[in-house]
Parts: sequence; structure tokens; C-alpha cells
Amino acid sequence: MAVEAGDQPFGSILVSASGKILFEGRNRVGRGDPTRHPEFAIVRWAARNLSPDERQAATVYTSGEHCAMCAAAHGLAGMGRIVYATSTVQLGDWLKELGRPSLGIAPLRITDVIPGAEVEGPVENFAEEVRLLHSQAQR
Repeated sequence: MAVEAGDQPFGSILVSASGKILFEGRNRVGRGDPTRHPEFAIVRWAARNLSPDERQAATVYTSGEHCAMCAAAHGLAGMGRIVYATSTVQLGDWLKELGRPSLGIAPLRITDVIPGAEVEGPVENFAEEVRLLHSQAQR
């Protein structure tokens, strides 16, 4: 969906402790605001709509590992577990293979930004599908 809209292929959902989908988002940087990441949108929504305990108990499922900006927001808001399909290192390698510019920021891992965060990923079963989406995305 993000790629069809001219954005980079990133999407995320926030799921409550009971398994209810609370928020869904996708990358929206195509209109010139490089901070419109779905993980950042989740944090903003959760800060307005959930108690600290609800934020901590929720899980973010996302197509790509949080960048440093999104990881910092996640930590500052006291969000819970993160599960990501593909890593920042994988993305950097794919961009290089595709002849695309680098991310322009340090490829920090989530736990470099939020020590002690509960994080799972990458999920190797999704790597080729996500790589294909990146190859189709406009730059």
C-alpha cells in the first residue's frame, strides 16, 4: 500500500496485550516530511490514547527495524515489545545492491537506542518479500 502511494515500503501495527489491533500505519514520507514513519505515528497515537501500563503491555509489529528516531520515541513513551521483519543492516545492504543512496543516518539497532528493550527480529521468512518491495519503491 505504501509503495503504491509513492512512499517507502514500511508498515506497522500496534497490538494490545489482549491481541486487539489498536493502530495501523504506513510510511508517509513521499510528501516531503522525512519523519512520517509509521512507528513514530504509533508512539504519538499511543501517548494520546493509552495509559503508561497499556503502552508497556502493547506490542509493535513492523516491517523494518525502527530507525534511531523511532526507537528513541518508542523508549521515551514507555512502549513495550517490538517485533520487526527485517533489520536496518539488511535494508542498508539492499539499498547498496539496488544502487540507491544510503539512509543518511547511523544504522543503530533498537537496543543501541533503548538498552534493555524487548525486541524480536529479523524474521527471515519475510526478508525476500520486503527486499522486493524496496526494489519496487521509488527513490
